[in-house]
Amino acid sequence: MNTPGAVPPDKAVAVAPGVHWVGALDPDLRQFDIILRTANGTSYNAYAIRGTAGVAVVDTVKAEYADVFFQRLWSCCRPEEIKAIVLNHLEPDHSGALPELLRAAPQAPLYISRPAFAMLKGILKDGLDPSRIIATEPETRVELGGRSLRFLQTPYLHWPDTQCTWVEEDGFLFSGDVFGCHFCDPRLFNDKVGDFRFSFDYYYQHIMRPFREHVLTALKLVEPLTLRLIAPAHGPVLRDAPQTYVRRYRQLATPQLQNEAAERAKTLLVFYISAYGNTQQMAHAVREGAESVDGVRVSLYDLAGGETAPFVDLIEEADGLVFGSPTINGDAVKPVWDLLSSLTLVNVRGKFGAAFGSYGWSGEAVGLIEDRLRGLKLRVPRPGVKVKLIPTAEELAECATLGRELAEQLTGKAGPRHIDFSALHARSA
Repeated sequence: MNTPGAVPPDKAVAVAPGVHWVGALDPDLRQFDIILRTANGTSYNAYAIRGTAGVAVVDTVKAEYADVFFQRLWSCCRPEEIKAIVLNHLEPDHSGALPELLRAAPQAPLYISRPAFAMLKGILKDGLDPSRIIATEPETRVELGGRSLRFLQTPYLHWPDTQCTWVEEDGFLFSGDVFGCHFCDPRLFNDKVGDFRFSFDYYYQHIMRPFREHVLTALKLVEPLTLRLIAPAHGPVLRDAPQTYVRRYRQLATPQLQNEAAERAKTLLVFYISAYGNTQQMAHAVREGAESVDGVRVSLYDLAGGETAPFVDLIEEADGLVFGSPTINGDAVKPVWDLLSSLTLVNVRGKFGAAFGSYGWSGEAVGLIEDRLRGLKLRVPRPGVKVKLIPTAEELAECATLGRELAEQLTGKAGPRHIDFSALHARSA
């Protein structure tokens, strides 16, 4: 049974006079790029923009859907009318039909961002005439006759090559992955489809959130625009109240947790889990040592008390992170790894980190955690603390020193480091 208002199976869909959706629907997709669940499938959105002097094609589709893409495209224009091909992003779900489109419209230059050049070689294995490639800049214009395209540089949303295409005469933003979501509904437009708010937020959290600073930079370019429509590369076309979705991005990208400590205070989070109370004692000593430094707000969390997901917001806004785990079967325990794995959702690069823990036999957990912190690009300024079984008063004092020294690093009060190369050699042996 056909859905009322559904897009025809092989015809372009008018988005506005002279602007058509020529994409593809993938309703049965349930996992995207391994990491995203897609309960409602997705769409691969591509667009044809007509002016009096020719047509621009913005993005293509996944290679498996090239046939339906060309059916829709040729239903609204002829190959010889294409004056420009624009790729806002070169990921395969947007560039799959590009090689064939370039062959079909040999007269059309390809407009991509400058960082996309290196990636293009991996897509077009047979090569491309360099004279057909134009690197977009903020001042670049593509004149279609009555309509012109210009380009907003929005790198790392979510690849280095991403850009947005702006049609000023109409107030239309062809946004690439920004403001998109994995939500397939054949009614296509946000005022016609089902409720997709959860998909919009979920997409932001898993795709855009790690690049929050870049999102905020891009919003400075988008917010001043007089938007009448946002046409993303995935999900519904946002023709009703498009500014609502820009405002939602601003909300999602703005820190929501208020720092109740003194202004300019640094925040240090201490996470731990303890089998017999030994690592717990160490955690409290780390906190006490850190609290001895003025200008640091310290929070202590027992990972045995619940799920790790709620801590991601805290971590995103913190300045320093400390993880405590016992060593069980030669490894740190699962709740610690669960929390560490969730850090791929946020930008933790440059934060300070440390590790500690009690062990019975070999004590690998601390070193493994430190390796993971370095892999996430945190700064680990000093070795962690390992204690065999029950910590002594001296060992708890060393935990307090760990907390104090990390807090001093956060506040800029740390003195010059004296590196003991023999100790480093012993730790790596």
